[in-house]
Amino acid sequence: MGKKVLIIGASGDIGIAIAEKLALSGYTLLLHGHQNVSRLHQFRMQHKPEVVLDVLEANFAIPSAIQEFMNKLAYSVDSVIFAGGRSYHGVFQQTPDKVMDEMLTLHVKAPWQLTKRLLPEMIQNNDGNIIFITSIWGEEGASNEVVYSSVKGAQNSFVRALAKEVGSAGVSVNGISPGFIETKMNGQLDLDEKEAIMDEIPLRRAGRPEEIANLVAFLLEKQSSYIHGEIINMTGGW
Repeated sequence: MGKKVLIIGASGDIGIAIAEKLALSGYTLLLHGHQNVSRLHQFRMQHKPEVVLDVLEANFAIPSAIQEFMNKLAYSVDSVIFAGGRSYHGVFQQTPDKVMDEMLTLHVKAPWQLTKRLLPEMIQNNDGNIIFITSIWGEEGASNEVVYSSVKGAQNSFVRALAKEVGSAGVSVNGISPGFIETKMNGQLDLDEKEAIMDEIPLRRAGRPEEIANLVAFLLEKQSSYIHGEIINMTGGW
């Protein structure tokens, strides 16, 4: 049995690509999803029984669901990948307080609490990986995505700060900051909007979820062990 990896947000396009890559790389998986858990059950059926230990459903925008999820987590975890979340589009001054609370809980508080729960065993084992899939907007900021930019920026800061705290204990902490990736999250853009973005990207194309997955797999391997506390851009030069 390979090392156990918990993938938060495994039912999304990037999350499922990460799950596929790690399954083929010999890891044992614990998969979390919320809105599309059926995708994870289908994934489980497509692989050998020992590949997926469990499929867990939880809406991390609800504070009580975070604790319930941790109570259901029956396995130790060698690494955790935070690939979940959702965007929010709208003028900042019109953003409802409820949306602000949910976005903060989903992207910041849930990762805080889950990491706090998983860290002691990683530190005891002097080994572990924590990887966040953040966003280009966490560094650059985006008009009409102020709340999303803010919480992704918080994830970037968390990665950099936690890395300084736990590096000496053998725990690796890094983030991957994607640019424009072909996912359902970007599906609301029309053709003209997509073409305008492509004109700004030197590679003249969108990134693919499997390219993010390839970098995740590399960061989990020993040959990348000196990469620590980094937010690695995957933007095609955007």
